[in-house]
Amino acid sequence: MVAGRQSCAVQSPSSSSSSVAPASASESASTPAHYENFPVASWLCPPALRQPIAAIYGFARTADDIADEGAATPTERLALLCEFRAHLFQAALGRVDAGRWPQVFAPLAQAIERHRLPEALLADLLDAFVQDIEYTRHGRHYRDRAELLDYCRRSANPVGRLLLHLYGVGDAESLARSDAICSALQLINFWQDLSVDLPRRRFYLPTSDLGLHDLDAGSLSQFRPLAAAPPPAAALALVAHEVEWARGLMQRGAPLVHRLPGRAGWELRLVVQGGLRILDKIEALGFDSFSTRPTIGKPDVIRMSWAALWMRRQSPAMTSPHR
Repeated sequence: MVAGRQSCAVQSPSSSSSSVAPASASESASTPAHYENFPVASWLCPPALRQPIAAIYGFARTADDIADEGAATPTERLALLCEFRAHLFQAALGRVDAGRWPQVFAPLAQAIERHRLPEALLADLLDAFVQDIEYTRHGRHYRDRAELLDYCRRSANPVGRLLLHLYGVGDAESLARSDAICSALQLINFWQDLSVDLPRRRFYLPTSDLGLHDLDAGSLSQFRPLAAAPPPAAALALVAHEVEWARGLMQRGAPLVHRLPGRAGWELRLVVQGGLRILDKIEALGFDSFSTRPTIGKPDVIRMSWAALWMRRQSPAMTSPHR
C-alpha cells in the first residue's frame, strides 16, 4: 500500500472535500488539549529543534483528530485526510495555501525546507490513520502480531525516525531501536486504552493472541467495558501477555538513549520510563485495563525521573519484535 494513495482512492466526489468539514473535524486542527503520557517538545528538547518537533507533532495530532474526533462519518474523515495529504504534498514542495490548516502546514513546510524532513515518513502516518478508519468501519481485527506491528510501522515508527533525522542519527541499529521504542509506545497505548477503545469498536488485540487464551472477539462482549461482569482470568492473562510483549520491545529499544546526545537523550529516557511506568500501572491493576484506564500523574514523574537517571548502558539483542 502506498502511503497517502489509499485515502484519495476512497475520497468522495470532488464537491465533498470542500463541504464535509464538520466543525468538530476542522476545529480540531487548532491545537486541541490532549492528555499525553509523554513529553512533546519539552524543555529537555534541544532548543534549535523545538520548532520542527512541534511542527511534526501538530501535523500528526491534527491528522489523528480528523481520523478520530468529533461526529464526522468515515467517508467524511477519509475525504478530509485526502485533502490533508494533498496539503502535505504541497508543503513538501515549499507551498502553503490558505486551506483549512495553515497553522499546521506553514510551520511544517518551514521544517521540511530547513531540515529536509522525509515526506514519505509523514505520509505513512496518514496511511495509518486511514487504516484505522477502515478497520473500525468494517469491524476488522488484526490477525496476529506481525499485522499489528505493520500498523505500528506506519502509525508510530515514523515519528521516531523523523526525530532521529533531526538529531543527525541514521545508522541501522539506532533506527531499529527507535522502531522498537515507538512500536512499544503504540502497543502500550493500546493496552492502556482497552476501556476506551472497545466501546468505540477499535480493536487491537491480535486474534491469534486471543486464541492462545481460549478467547475470541465475541468473548469480550461478555465483560467490562462492554458488559457489567468483571473480566475473567483468561482476559487478564491475555493483557498480561500483551504487556510482556510491549515491555520486551521497549527494553530492546532502550539502549538508544545512550546514542542520542545531550538533552535529546534525556528526553528519550523519560519517554522510555513513561511507557514502562504505564505498564507497571496496568500490572498493578491486576492487568484489568478493561475496567480502568491508568494514567501518569505527578507522583509518577519522580519515579520516572529517578529511573531515567539510572538507566545503564546495555545492549539487549534485537530479537524478533513479535515475541
